[in-house]
Amino acid sequence: MAMDVALSSPIMAASAFLPYGSLLQSLIVLANEVCLEEKASFVQARTVSTMRRRIKLLAFLFEEVHESNSPQLPPSSLVCFTELFSVVRRVKLLILSCEEGSRLWSLLQTELISNQFYQLVKEIGRVLDILPLSFLKLTDDTREQVELLHNQAKRFEFSADERELRRRDELLELMMNKKNKDLAEFFSSVGLRSLMDCDEEISKLEVEALKQAGTGGIMVVSNINNLISLVRHAKTVVFSKKEQFNLKFQHHSCSSISMDQIPDDFRCPISLDMMRDPVIVSSGHTYDRNSIAQWIDSGHHVCPKSNQRLIHVALIPNYALKSLMQQWCQENNVNLFEPTKPCSFLKRSNSRRYRSIEPIDHISASKATTDAVKMTAEFLVGKLATGSPDVQRQAAYELRLLAKTGMDSRRMIAEAGAIPFLVTLLRSGDPRIEENAVTALFNLAIFNNNKILIVAAGAIDNITHILESGKTMGARENAAATIFSLTMVDEFKISIGASPKAIPALVRLLKEGNSAGKRDAATALCNLALYKANKACIVGAGAVPLLIELLTDEKAGITDDALQALSLVLGCCEGLQEIRKSRVLVPLLVDLLRFGSPKGKECSITVLLGMCKDGGEEVGRRLLMNPRSIPSVQSLAADGSLKARRKADALLRLLNRCCFPSQPC
Repeated sequence: MAMDVALSSPIMAASAFLPYGSLLQSLIVLANEVCLEEKASFVQARTVSTMRRRIKLLAFLFEEVHESNSPQLPPSSLVCFTELFSVVRRVKLLILSCEEGSRLWSLLQTELISNQFYQLVKEIGRVLDILPLSFLKLTDDTREQVELLHNQAKRFEFSADERELRRRDELLELMMNKKNKDLAEFFSSVGLRSLMDCDEEISKLEVEALKQAGTGGIMVVSNINNLISLVRHAKTVVFSKKEQFNLKFQHHSCSSISMDQIPDDFRCPISLDMMRDPVIVSSGHTYDRNSIAQWIDSGHHVCPKSNQRLIHVALIPNYALKSLMQQWCQENNVNLFEPTKPCSFLKRSNSRRYRSIEPIDHISASKATTDAVKMTAEFLVGKLATGSPDVQRQAAYELRLLAKTGMDSRRMIAEAGAIPFLVTLLRSGDPRIEENAVTALFNLAIFNNNKILIVAAGAIDNITHILESGKTMGARENAAATIFSLTMVDEFKISIGASPKAIPALVRLLKEGNSAGKRDAATALCNLALYKANKACIVGAGAVPLLIELLTDEKAGITDDALQALSLVLGCCEGLQEIRKSRVLVPLLVDLLRFGSPKGKECSITVLLGMCKDGGEEVGRRLLMNPRSIPSVQSLAADGSLKARRKADALLRLLNRCCFPSQPC
């Protein structure tokens, strides 16, 4: 990529720039908003999905540049990121118009919208042409992904989605010849599946007509009016006369239940209708089975709500929510097995033919939720206790998901007796059962009282077993995270540290794990090192050389955690001796004093001071030989946090004494 160019290019015209840190933070927030898919798009679905993937790659770039905290980024990068902010903002608005605007009008504008996406991709490519990538501190993976995005943008050729063009042609044909059979199928394909959907579409078309009145010309407004006529015709012929009669009767003859009265948790995020068969996908979100099945069948492999990739396509029944819905429907005489209309006509009893619905009792709803979770937890614990391995695997997974939903759920799962069974399953020998069980325990341990119950169930040895020899990296990571959570209780720092295999297993994960595993291991070791007797065990397990290596491991990204662990084990003789042996640590710490985070600078000065005190003359002399050390320490003494300034002053006094041979350092 070009290193630099003149800034007179048209795409660089910008009247003002945000401060660098604020600009990057704004880019990260904006890019994540674009990538978060809150609802399914019925038009330009493939184009929108592809554009979101491109913005996701840019989000990785923004995050890494922001986390590098480099004070010497080239000025041209500020211009590039400012322009990228403008481009990403326009991407967000265009995607929003596809998702929230009139579906039929967007379909008629297929080629225009496709061209708008094309132009935005080419603009991204032009900005990346001049982004000084080699001057940015990036991981190799991110650098390769950005270069790939750049090459794709340069080669990208305009083409409208053939499927969208066919649907546009179908719409044009329907506008000229309203075939009732084709009309029903077509409206369903664009997500217009109820009278409420049609009413919303008409409202959006009317807004679009007003918007286009001054700019679009007569033909444009005429086309929009024809679309309004088509939707009104569909309301008459696609939906049954009975439904229309009921809707009219509801508005005039009864006080009915409205969509606003249906609890939001009962609605499918895709269709916005009340769910009939709620299921959980691998991301943990709940959808109506039919809606999410259609979403997956259409080729999507991400969660519509969170945009997380679906690691599997199993649809797990949400028994807790379904039980709650059934109770609510029974109380309000709603048939759960029929689609909920905007306004439902309900029979209340034989003695009273029609009766208005009372406002929802939220206290009763809360109690119903509690009862449903409790019943589900007991049901799943029964599966853990008596089920086959397949049943246990499914039950452990459902408990894992249920334990994510809140503190009350975690409490009730424990009260149902799940913890001892989950602990036992940690030695089942089945990789998926073990991973689900340890992850469920990790989620349960967020509730403080459950920490005590988990340890009382004898979990430490079994969790250590997973940490040491778990068959999946995910299981080992979550075992380390569970140990970290348990060590939030002071007395468990002692009992876990006393386990002969726990600390060595964490150190092994520090060496073998991926970035998440190394982070979990490092944070658990930091907690354990707060207890003095554990420090020597951590050093004896070989943690110090690994922690020093992690200071320069950009992929692991746990510099501050590694520094904190080093500063803690420095408090024992074994740790101090091991740290002083390193010949590479002093220059690394000096660089971290210059470029590290505030927390990293505090830990770095703590380690340097500890190395130089009490017989650390040789380290002091090495430090003085580094031409950057004194200016870095002086800068921290002037501008650092209160704790950092105090330790920097102490180190400067020590180094000052080292300059005079007659005075001990």
